[in-house]
Amino acid sequence: MSDDFQQRGGSPWGTPPGGGNGNGSGRGPTPPDIEAIIRDIQSKINKFLPGNSTGGKPIGLILIILVLVWLASGLYRVLPDEQGVVLRFGKFVKTTQPGLNYHIPFPVESVLTPKVTKVNRMDIGFRSERDSGFSSGGGVADVPQESLMLTGDENIVNIDFSVFWVIKDAGNFLFKIQDPEGTVKAAAETAMREVIARSDIQPILTEGRSIIETDTQEIIQKILDEYTSGIQITQVQTQKADPPDQVIDAFRDVQAARADMERSKNEAEAYANDVIPRARGEAQKILQAAEAYKKEVVAKAEGEASRFISIYNEYVKAKEVTQERMYLETMEKVLADIEKVIIEKNAGSGVVPYLPLPELNKKKATN
Repeated sequence: MSDDFQQRGGSPWGTPPGGGNGNGSGRGPTPPDIEAIIRDIQSKINKFLPGNSTGGKPIGLILIILVLVWLASGLYRVLPDEQGVVLRFGKFVKTTQPGLNYHIPFPVESVLTPKVTKVNRMDIGFRSERDSGFSSGGGVADVPQESLMLTGDENIVNIDFSVFWVIKDAGNFLFKIQDPEGTVKAAAETAMREVIARSDIQPILTEGRSIIETDTQEIIQKILDEYTSGIQITQVQTQKADPPDQVIDAFRDVQAARADMERSKNEAEAYANDVIPRARGEAQKILQAAEAYKKEVVAKAEGEASRFISIYNEYVKAKEVTQERMYLETMEKVLADIEKVIIEKNAGSGVVPYLPLPELNKKKATN
């Protein structure tokens, strides 16, 4: 404490010893001496500073150090999975890429570094255990007001799907839309209802899911780009596509009947693919046999005609000889397969007029 402070009785208000009021009037306390208080504070500070109490260089050095520290506080690092968003007095200025960057220190500028590579998931039509906080049970809760949709052929389908998205532009993501998750959800539900409304229920329940997912993703991305949301849709994944619970049994019967129809159709096609080639082969075989028979008959006819012409030419040269030879050849052909018995009418005595030629041939064959 300073000597002046002690001379005033140890009281900062300057109360004199003996309990007087200090002004001799006895009407109230004396006002504090402001200048004395300031000098007392300066003397305390000077004890901790190098040099004498009246020098200005230490104070300037401290101010320079403080300014350097303040300027150095503007350095910041953006991680590889982040994107820097620079704000100047709370207004978005620019975005910075991963690495070491600089901005005007606080309170002029500040930086936000949201994660831009993290894949976010939004479930539509159901809530999983992760989202709804279920502790036990099935772990999935259906949300009919989101999942029930009207198809193009005036049927109702219960469809659950998930949308996966990442941040494409951190500046737009933070300041162009107020509720990013709500915006993604609303856009996803709108897009899915549009795609379902122009599709029939049969492909939705069977092989058309991939087309629905692709079309829905394109529509969601178009809506979010119109909002300049800074969001990139990476995938739309259908979790379930069924008829409403009230008619699901009937739909399953229809599906089973369709499966039986497809199976029978496939079996019929397989049978046709087996029978038709064989029938075509048989037909080709018959055609080839007929062609060969035709050629054979024609060749025989031509041969007979040539033979007839040659015989005729010989007949013209020697009619009696040719007639005799033709008669003998004809009789040879006619009598070749007939049982023959020779009977001699003019046979003399002692000669048997009967000669059974077939019996002789039989005896010759047995011997």
